[in-house]
Amino acid sequence: MLKKIKKISSARRAAPVSRPPLARMMRLHEKLARGEPCNCRRVSGEMEVSGKTIQRDMDFMRDQLGLPVAYDSAKRSFVYTSPVTHFPTVQVTEGELVALFVAQKALVQYRGTPFEKALGTAFQKLTDGLQEEVSFTLAEAEPCFSFHSPGTPLADLSLLEQLGGAVMKRMEISFEYHKLQGEKFELRHVRPYHLACSDNQWYLLGHDMGRESVRTFALPRMRCLSVGVTGFSKPRDFSPAKMLEKSFGIFSGDKSHEIRITFDAFAARLVAEKKWHSSQKIVFKKNGGCELRLTLGSLHEIERWILGWGYHAEVLSPAVLRENICGTIRAMRKVYDGV
Repeated sequence: MLKKIKKISSARRAAPVSRPPLARMMRLHEKLARGEPCNCRRVSGEMEVSGKTIQRDMDFMRDQLGLPVAYDSAKRSFVYTSPVTHFPTVQVTEGELVALFVAQKALVQYRGTPFEKALGTAFQKLTDGLQEEVSFTLAEAEPCFSFHSPGTPLADLSLLEQLGGAVMKRMEISFEYHKLQGEKFELRHVRPYHLACSDNQWYLLGHDMGRESVRTFALPRMRCLSVGVTGFSKPRDFSPAKMLEKSFGIFSGDKSHEIRITFDAFAARLVAEKKWHSSQKIVFKKNGGCELRLTLGSLHEIERWILGWGYHAEVLSPAVLRENICGTIRAMRKVYDGV
């Protein structure tokens, strides 16, 4: 039988190859793996392409993907000369696989949501196509990585899924929204531009047609979402990166605040271990402390962050931020001391 198998000519090997559609090659792989008749004339009719296209596909599978493709003249069919278990769609190193696994573990917050099955399927497809020489199993990595994040968001992931579709298809939406300091839900009509995740919380950035401006909406405060049939064009000058560049989290303002915060020696090391904002500058002091300098458009989120450091942090400027912090401390003293 082996004598009847002809290798594809060297002239074809030398010919330049452009990558055909992956879906068609995967169909060819499935036929070859099952031992089904697979020649250019038969398959080209099934896939509605020319015989030369099928020949190029076979060349690519053999020369570029390293699959054992050959032509069996007795069967008048292409065949695999040795067993093939997986189609090599992805070629990654062991280090890259570890990175993929870590990313998958980071998405554990979506367990039990509509995204769980899709994420698992996508990850499996990536790992199934690995080269055999990568000796790494998911079982080995399972006990090596974990993520723990306080305050897991309670957002309805089905809502996120609907919003994602509206953002990508650029369809107007309506929903009821409860502002953080509002007394009741209000109806909003919005052109959804972008979905952003900040501090494990999802937000929608979109043009509020009733207020004629771009607003930020927290998903847990939304309900009764309805995706309309009216499309829209996103403004060319809209940029989520530009919109959020002066925010400490997700909310930005029109002003520009030059912020200076001093930290004692205990907190200085912790502060220096992270990049809190693109504008940050850290100046270390002789006593082991440091000064953090930022340029922000809003003070709301930075206030809560500073208070989280307790007596280890002190605001130097601006004066309005320092006064806001002092006011909060006085209010807290009334709560705890009953003064």
